[in-house]
Amino acid sequence: MGEMLILGIETSCDETAAAVVADGKRILSNVVASQVEWHRKFSGVVPEIASRKHVELIGPVIEEALLEANVTLDDIDAIAVTRGPGLVGALLVGLGVAKGLAYATKLPLICVNHIEAHILANFLEHPKLKPPLIALVVSGGHTALVYMKDFGKYEVLGETLDDAAGEAFDKVAKFLGLGYPGGPIVDELAAKGDSEAINFPRAMIKTKNYDFSLSGLKTAVLNYVSQQRDKGKEIDIPDLCASFQAAVIDVQIYKTLRAVREKDVNKVVLAGGVAANKSLRERLKNEMNRQGKELFYPSHSLCTDNAAMIACAGYYRVHRSCLPPAIGGRQTGEFKEERVCPLDANAEPNLSLIDEV
Repeated sequence: MGEMLILGIETSCDETAAAVVADGKRILSNVVASQVEWHRKFSGVVPEIASRKHVELIGPVIEEALLEANVTLDDIDAIAVTRGPGLVGALLVGLGVAKGLAYATKLPLICVNHIEAHILANFLEHPKLKPPLIALVVSGGHTALVYMKDFGKYEVLGETLDDAAGEAFDKVAKFLGLGYPGGPIVDELAAKGDSEAINFPRAMIKTKNYDFSLSGLKTAVLNYVSQQRDKGKEIDIPDLCASFQAAVIDVQIYKTLRAVREKDVNKVVLAGGVAANKSLRERLKNEMNRQGKELFYPSHSLCTDNAAMIACAGYYRVHRSCLPPAIGGRQTGEFKEERVCPLDANAEPNLSLIDEV
């Protein structure tokens, strides 16, 4: 029996992506059309523009993904697509195209949770990785600590109460006139600065829960800059970026390590766009090594939104750890019906990551 090939489609925000993945682990293609240039002038994603660009790009991106993988739709066993969370207009484009392809080809349609896909991106590059584990999900729209007991079984320990980490980076970068997207720019400047130069608040670091809050820190940065300018003092941008970034990371690391102890696990995975942050990776890795535990994170291309992680999540959705490794659409006809999405499924912009029994 051959490999199970899944075509993944991702349009949750401003990246139009398609990929072909074999058996949930071998990436045959991973094509991403970025919209950054269209959104940069607004220093953030404009939903209407994102939706229109997805409509323009989705067809060519899927064609390129199939061509790069050297397959046709006749070779595909299932279609996986992001159902949520994300921008509703953007989600509808990808979901609509996936439904059309599934209907025309009679292939199973697998609806994927975008956050779960970010977590499972780690399994594409670390084949020996297995749950249970703690996942720190940090991206432009999400910041959360998740306990992954098994494939499809998640407990959200805590989430941001306001700004997500990536959102906070973008807002601070915009205020400082550094450009967009802000995360990579702040990270690069922070490497040249002193993280102890400015004592910014570590919001909620001592609370008993695992929630995060970044709006106060963002305001503290704005207030500091305003005060310095009022005094006629020059602002050391690298020091400011390093101090701001340290305030974000300190809380994330502290709560992640506490979750590791509480759940008695020895593995942590980073997920989401901010998982590419060098300081976060290095500091958390050092802390995990000190405790004899392991940290995993994807390569940069799999941290940001992409369709390989969607295809991977689709594979695990129809398999789970308890199922044999060779269940496949046209190959055996043994897809679990409750794990196949109906063609009238709608986008879920606020889709939660919940424990699936």
